[in-house]
Amino acid sequence: MNDNQNTNEKQGRRIPNIPKKPQKGSKFNIFWVYAAIIIAIIAAQFLFTTDGGKEVTYQKFEQQMLLKGDVQKVVAYKSDDLVRVEVYIKKDSLEKKKLYDAYKSTSTFNVNNASSPIVFFNAGTMDGLDKQLADSQKDLPANQPRILAEKTSRSNPLASWFLSIILPVLLLIGFWIFMMRRMGGGAGGGGQIFSIGKSKATLFDKESQVNITFNDVAGLEEAKTEVMEIVDFLKNPKKYTDLGGKIPKGALLVGSPGTGKTLLAKAVAGEAQVPFFSLSGSDFVEMFVGVGASRVRDLFKQAKDKSPCIIFIDEIDAIGRARGKNGVMGGNDERENTLNQLLVEMDGFGTNTHVIILAATNRADVLDKALLRAGRFDRQIYVDLPDVIERKQIFEVHITPLKKSEELDTEFLAKQTPGFSGADIANVCNEAALIAARKNKSAVDKQDFLDAVDRIVGGLEKKNKIITPAEKRAIAIHEAGHATVSWLLEHAAPLVKVTIVPRGQSLGAAWYLPEERLIVRPHQMLDEMCATMGGRAAEKVMFDTISTGALSDLEKVNKQARAMVTIYGLNEKLGNITYYDSSGQNEYNFSKPYSEDTALTIDKEISALIEGQYQRAIQLLEENKDKLIQLADILIEKEVLFKDDLEVIFGKRLFESQGESGTPGHITPVEA
Repeated sequence: MNDNQNTNEKQGRRIPNIPKKPQKGSKFNIFWVYAAIIIAIIAAQFLFTTDGGKEVTYQKFEQQMLLKGDVQKVVAYKSDDLVRVEVYIKKDSLEKKKLYDAYKSTSTFNVNNASSPIVFFNAGTMDGLDKQLADSQKDLPANQPRILAEKTSRSNPLASWFLSIILPVLLLIGFWIFMMRRMGGGAGGGGQIFSIGKSKATLFDKESQVNITFNDVAGLEEAKTEVMEIVDFLKNPKKYTDLGGKIPKGALLVGSPGTGKTLLAKAVAGEAQVPFFSLSGSDFVEMFVGVGASRVRDLFKQAKDKSPCIIFIDEIDAIGRARGKNGVMGGNDERENTLNQLLVEMDGFGTNTHVIILAATNRADVLDKALLRAGRFDRQIYVDLPDVIERKQIFEVHITPLKKSEELDTEFLAKQTPGFSGADIANVCNEAALIAARKNKSAVDKQDFLDAVDRIVGGLEKKNKIITPAEKRAIAIHEAGHATVSWLLEHAAPLVKVTIVPRGQSLGAAWYLPEERLIVRPHQMLDEMCATMGGRAAEKVMFDTISTGALSDLEKVNKQARAMVTIYGLNEKLGNITYYDSSGQNEYNFSKPYSEDTALTIDKEISALIEGQYQRAIQLLEENKDKLIQLADILIEKEVLFKDDLEVIFGKRLFESQGESGTPGHITPVEA
């Protein structure tokens, strides 16, 4: 008996032993029903058809039986499209040597039984049979009786009863069982229509433990600390209750996609020594009314029976969205009923004790306020994108199974992948291994990882894309403009690589390594906007015209300028005001939170910001036009240029020390 269990017994409460997982028996299969029906039909053919003796030709019947006076009677009846004629032999004739030798193997042949037909033959029609019998017996002596065909309509009553009554009933029963199993979701054995309201949660206990622990979760130290404390609540409750504390009801994992929320939950399942129920928010959703609420009740009933335990609901926003926000009348009724039941179970009149709820979502802003209040989800654990140190740890986890070269530096890889989530890093490692295998290498090296980053960020190279020389020069000028302006501005992101090889949907791309800033000042944002407009400004300087190649650039600077004016309050004319709503309720409103006059002012200020940086970029490029042309010419020749190539043209970057001191941020591809 361990200390934890002794502690709980002292409190007058014993943690129930977790029952062993029952052995799975043979499941009922609908195909057994189909097989039984087929066997029954085949059996009916054999069991419900009478044996009419041995089949013979009419000539043999005539010569061996009819003309010799051995026939007692013949019975004719319709069978399919022919007339079946059964021949009955006189009892004293059954003992004849020739008949005995000829037909003794017939199942109905018995010297003491003349009530069964010995042989049968087929005739075309009833009239034709009568004519045949009359012609065969016309030369017989007058004192010998003539044999006439007895006509009857014969059918097997058992076979008819089976095929007309029993078989349709069996088919209906089989179809009903099949439909009930389909409606019940195909789990839990027979009678599935009655288990449709049962919870679909997967239970992990000591018998079915997952093999992921907190050691497999790289980075996320703060989030791991919070989650590990939740596990400790259930393992050592006396440590907290002795001080008068209460165990939290739930914790909500919030973060961007791919940051490791579900992985943390798997680690909890691997570390916890208590039952762990796992399911998705969509598992509560069903086409039938009331099923979602029923499954919530059943889930918490199972959890209460297994308490202390943990319930993990992934993507809880599928059922936890704010109530009453749907414009369609009644469109949210079923989902809202499910949410209402979840709210009651988490902290209602009859609250379940020692059941902790873990949930994950990347849309916490759309969740219902009642779900997030204290007493339900007591804690919100933010799982952020990893910084450079955490990215290094994540790389070390994912490159462990790879055959890597010895000189591979994970710190360098972490600096080359700013803004990447844990899922992105796993994808980079896998893509690097595929690229190395494609090149028939024996180990994955540094260049394979760089190629993998380019592949994921920019897309697949399209070296065979048909581009005219004039278009190629325009693309080179555009990309050279980006590189030149970013090199000359202090707060613009330093260039890593620029290429005019088509990649993905872009005709050219430039990779930058910006700083990871916690706060951004207006002059830093303006420098970034100026560098982004450098491509279109270069086209204007060199060709005195512009093209459609700056679409992504315009989209980026418009978002930045609008954010400065309407979100961050960085515009002098509008002042310290923001129209940002962190609760996400604005997306449901049809009206804007400002007047038409303010909207006109916002549009003018956004346009002024963008045009000002565009003119600034043109001025910088006019002053360095010779270097711009030189860079474009080299770019046309080599197609790909790196930071070292720019240093040859422009010299050492004046702001290099500042760029090196900062932690790298997003790698931003810029379309030509």
